[in-house]
Amino acid sequence: MSHSNHVKIPDASGRTLEVSPSIFRAYDIRGIVGKDLDQGVAVRIGQAIGSLMHEKGLNEIVCGRDGRLTGPALMAGLIEGLNSAGINVIDIGLAPSPLTYFAAYSTGAGSCVSLTGSHNPPDYNGFKIVVGGDTLSGETITDLYNRISSNALHVASTPGSVEHRDVSQAYVDRIASDIKLARPLKVVVDAGNGVAGELGPRVLRAIGADVNELFCEIDGTFPNHHPDPSEPHNLVDLIARVASDNADVGLAFDGDGDRLGVITSDGQNIFPDRLLMLYADDILSRNPGAMIVYDVKCTGAMHDWVATRGGEPLMWKTGHSLIKAKMRETNAAMAGEMSGHFFFKERWYGFDDGIYSAARTLEILAKSDRSAADVLNSLPNGISTPEIKVDAPEGNPHKFVERFVDAASFDGARVSTIDGLRVDFPDGWGLVRASNTTPILVMRFEAETDAALARIQNDFRKVLLDLDPGLNLGF
Repeated sequence: MSHSNHVKIPDASGRTLEVSPSIFRAYDIRGIVGKDLDQGVAVRIGQAIGSLMHEKGLNEIVCGRDGRLTGPALMAGLIEGLNSAGINVIDIGLAPSPLTYFAAYSTGAGSCVSLTGSHNPPDYNGFKIVVGGDTLSGETITDLYNRISSNALHVASTPGSVEHRDVSQAYVDRIASDIKLARPLKVVVDAGNGVAGELGPRVLRAIGADVNELFCEIDGTFPNHHPDPSEPHNLVDLIARVASDNADVGLAFDGDGDRLGVITSDGQNIFPDRLLMLYADDILSRNPGAMIVYDVKCTGAMHDWVATRGGEPLMWKTGHSLIKAKMRETNAAMAGEMSGHFFFKERWYGFDDGIYSAARTLEILAKSDRSAADVLNSLPNGISTPEIKVDAPEGNPHKFVERFVDAASFDGARVSTIDGLRVDFPDGWGLVRASNTTPILVMRFEAETDAALARIQNDFRKVLLDLDPGLNLGF
């Protein structure tokens, strides 16, 4: 392990463990196994989570893991650490993150850890943590590191217990009791060899879909393509299979099943902000006045789409834990992010769940007498760029974005600084924000015409290159 600012702590056997602050991220804990994450580090993380729970008077937690090859060893360490702090563990084994969240609700535990590297490469792994119903992020994650580095870890006089439980059928039953397709739809599911490969098709069959599987064998080496549906090149196989199987729609899950991608029968990739419009339209038909939360990367058409349907639109910061906290605070019925995280509070629990989102998508499509492609392609669609990722100067995106916010002035536009700088013009918008997970700037642009898109990008380009002529913008 090679960080100069690692904290060295002796473990029970006297071996010195090194724990790097760099793995304690904005939304979760994530690192490269063998470099800054191993079973010993997992023990300390478990003990830190257990110490926090002990302080809050909580003593039960659900743990599930994705299909990565390093999962079993890290899970053993995590559970050992939790048990040492007196926490009783319900181990649900191989499980998509949404199943772990569901188990925290359905068992009444209220706390959980999903051991997953999400959509990162195979050598990564990590921990998504919920304690007492709150998703840890920002300072609450830094606090876990501080507990480990200062050795402020609780050791219980009686260690906690471990119980193995399969909650997958309860999850399938809960969804199938609420969703029944009005007509059968033929769907292709591409799980990218991620952990949703078994449960995703099972749920969709239970609600009445005719499911063809693609890369649904759980394999932590991800032999076919990376399990990240937000990257269009990962959807090429799905598009081809939807066409060859003459399917109504294609559905893609990410590595841990909390995100969704959707492909039409004519090969269109329906971006998540357009899917959110589909869901919002459906929810507002039953819940007039409901709040719909969306992140700063979503289409400029979202505000009016929600408002004209009698809903209350709210744009918020990107990041699944930040969105979940905002939903809780505002009691919103639904939220969505451009990354493909969708959070249904109406008829569900408000956590991000790609499998449940897939079921709701099929429910809406099956109700229409139009083809699935017709329904999806009729959603408003500006001319937009995908996410543009630019290496941040000095590896510090937040510092650069602060400078950009100070330097930028755009006439006749509505400016938002809730997460980076988003500038909405009458005919389009642009965004520059700092990634919270990697040292990059994230940009996105959308407009009503090609000319407007070029103009907005040009306005942004001028300000960006004035600040740093060395930026490799790629637009």
